[in-house]
Amino acid sequence: MILNRALILGALALTTVMSICGGEDIVADHVAAYGINVYQAYGPSGQYTHEFDGDEEFYVDLQRKETVWQLPVFSKLRRFDPQFALSNIAILKHNLDIMIKRSNSTAAVNKVPEVTVFPKSPVMLGRPNTLICLVDNIFPPVINITWLSNGHSVTEGVSETSFLSKDDHSFWKISYLTFLPSADDMYDCKVEHWGLDEPLLKHWEPETPAPMSELTETVVCALGLAVGLVGIVAGTVFIIQGLRSGAAPRHPGPL
Repeated sequence: MILNRALILGALALTTVMSICGGEDIVADHVAAYGINVYQAYGPSGQYTHEFDGDEEFYVDLQRKETVWQLPVFSKLRRFDPQFALSNIAILKHNLDIMIKRSNSTAAVNKVPEVTVFPKSPVMLGRPNTLICLVDNIFPPVINITWLSNGHSVTEGVSETSFLSKDDHSFWKISYLTFLPSADDMYDCKVEHWGLDEPLLKHWEPETPAPMSELTETVVCALGLAVGLVGIVAGTVFIIQGLRSGAAPRHPGPL
């Protein structure tokens, strides 16, 4: 099936706090991308976000027409009217329709996404944790990320970020799964994208130390017993030597 994968990526403003280092060398200490607009014909779908140092400050839910802050405390410090984002998306849609009519409908080059799965904190069986599925090198920004537990689809405890932009105009995205680690459970992050010939499954399961065999346990016990006996013998020898030296007769010296 041939899909029309036209996409427009617009950045309204890019604020960069720069520090001069070594004369002509310029290093960016912090980068804020305000008003990252994405709209594409597939779906159709769009996205409007504000980012700071690669982290999402907020996005605008285009269906509910509301601003969703990454941290609730941000909403107390500043406000953003979602109508501004809706207007931008409408302009992008209008411009995209014109560009499609004037172009030869060449499909976008699909990149192969890179997937990594890891826990948020050190895993302890029976203690709640969060699995993180990081999908990098995404283009175009159309992707489906799902979770499997022991081969079965999981929807409870799942959340994900918006598409986060990169300097090369590709994107990355994170999916989260809250779970209770168990030695019997295995998890997979399933990624579907046009850059993949088939869905990609990234496997993860808790690492538990392998149980010792009976022979290993016997050897360990024997070594422990041997070390203990050596310690007892050495201690006994030192005690006897101490008693002998303390009981040696003392001869009076010349007057």
